[in-house]
Amino acid sequence: MSTDESMFRHAPARPPAVAANAMVATSQQLATRAGLRALERGGNAVDAVLAAAAVLCVAEPMSTGIGGDCFALVWRNETLQGLDSAGPAPLAADPDAPVPLSGPASVTLPGAVAGWAALSERYGQLRLDSLLEDAIDAAERGVAAGAVTAAAWAASPGPAELGPPPRLGQRFTLPELARSLRRIADAGPVGFYEGTVARAIANATLLTEDELRSFRPRWVDPLRIDYRGATVRELPAPTHGIAALEGLALLALDGSTFTAQVECVSLALEDALEHVRDGADVSMLLDPAYLERRREQTTAALGEPAGGTVYLCAVDADGTAVSFIQSIYANFGSGIVAPRTGICLHNRGACFVVAGRVEPGRRPYHTIIPSMLLQGDQLLGPFGVMGAFIQAQAQVQLVSALVDDGLDPQVAFDRPRFRVERDEVALEKTAVGSSS
Repeated sequence: MSTDESMFRHAPARPPAVAANAMVATSQQLATRAGLRALERGGNAVDAVLAAAAVLCVAEPMSTGIGGDCFALVWRNETLQGLDSAGPAPLAADPDAPVPLSGPASVTLPGAVAGWAALSERYGQLRLDSLLEDAIDAAERGVAAGAVTAAAWAASPGPAELGPPPRLGQRFTLPELARSLRRIADAGPVGFYEGTVARAIANATLLTEDELRSFRPRWVDPLRIDYRGATVRELPAPTHGIAALEGLALLALDGSTFTAQVECVSLALEDALEHVRDGADVSMLLDPAYLERRREQTTAALGEPAGGTVYLCAVDADGTAVSFIQSIYANFGSGIVAPRTGICLHNRGACFVVAGRVEPGRRPYHTIIPSMLLQGDQLLGPFGVMGAFIQAQAQVQLVSALVDDGLDPQVAFDRPRFRVERDEVALEKTAVGSSS
């Protein structure tokens, strides 16, 4: 194979996507189209992401929804701002009970809708109600189940309130979710955190209406490292963005071989599982002296819970870029739908298993991490990886592929990955027909 060919071909028929003015990337065509429609109506990258995220709540209800949390990084006018819209565990949660992996006790306060409103208010050019139109229409008139949605829904049938698992290509509707989205469009976040929706959530979980009413998202300063000429930015705790940064910082100390990558992500994940907690200052994990000592050490076996998410991003003609991620954690989250709302509530409380106990009023370890890659004061691009705990270690592999190997983004994403899991390293199979 020639060098030029290897730079652009790692899996069959996947050339890099290009655009002259703007781009929206999601896991569903319908969501991407909603984002592009927002841009065509005069919106910016933030508007595009919000419109697309709302449609994903309909098209991929097993992975995302307004019953979960969201995080974002926004690059605008050479400035980066982070949004943390993850809610805490109920004050009534029992810290002495086993960590609940599903069911009502696993539900932490859903932050996604408040995050949408905060992003729209600070950065958006279109009204939030207009950005929800495509999602409401899709939930009312129906969505054709894509391959990922059909397979995941069949594997985890989910709550009966959402209907039976659709076959590939079969149209499904979510009329109760459409009504909840319309309430949000009409009233803003009050339509979710107060009134009938909030009451339904409180009745189905340990959360109270007062807790829901008082929730506010947070604007935070992203963490950073410089990696071989590029700058990588991640959100602070309670996300495990620090694991991606520490893994890259350790990798920068020597060559980016496969063995080195496995060792570095193992060390970084071990540190994240020990130190990432709500409100924790994890910047010491990036101290040069600590990194030098840590690189000489070995790690114990790592055990992580399973989960999933959706990631999306957008860049507009003015250079505004948004890296956005939203999740209900496990397939169909807690398995609980707030009555008569169509809202599947997440089970993010399951991640308290990292700390070993539920902490009432605090947030658990969070796996979803939007990221941004810069070079000096120039944007290289937003990026993210889906797949719960694999996100940090897959991001290390992705950034290394882009920076160390000079691959184009599509080839870097298509490259098979490894996953450190307990005392094993799982290897992703190369796509059938790909070049090597």
